[in-house]
Amino acid sequence: MKPSITISWLDLERLERVLDRLPAAQANARDALLDELGRAEMVEPWDMPPDVVTMNSRVRFSFDHTEEEVTLTLTYPKDMTDSGEQLSVLTPVGTALLGLRVGNSIGWQRPDGGEFRVTVRGIEYQPERAGELHR
Repeated sequence: MKPSITISWLDLERLERVLDRLPAAQANARDALLDELGRAEMVEPWDMPPDVVTMNSRVRFSFDHTEEEVTLTLTYPKDMTDSGEQLSVLTPVGTALLGLRVGNSIGWQRPDGGEFRVTVRGIEYQPERAGELHR
C-alpha cells in the first residue's frame, strides 16, 4: 500500500507538459510518473501543506531505514545541471519522493528490478511555503 500523495495543479500542468515531450526511450519513467500523478490529491498551490515534497523542493531523505541522509532538490529535467545537488523527477527516486509528506516512506522498484524504500526526513525549502508559485 502506497502512502497518499499531494500535488498542486500547477506542478501537475508542468509535469504533464514534460511527459508529453518525452521520447519513447523514456516510456518507463513516463509510465511511473503518470501512475503517481493519477493517484495524487490535487490542491491549490497556495494551499500546499508545508511538509509535502513539491517540485523544486530541497528535500532530505534516506534509503532503506538507514540513518544516512541525502539532501537534493527535486527538479524538472530541463533544469538539471551537473551540480550534484539535484534529482530529476523522472528518476525512480524523484518520482517516489514527489508528493510525499515528511515522515512518509514508500517502496519503489529500481530499473534493475530490485526494490528500495525511501523515507522523507525533512524539507529544507519548498517554493509554495516561500510564496514562489511562478518558478
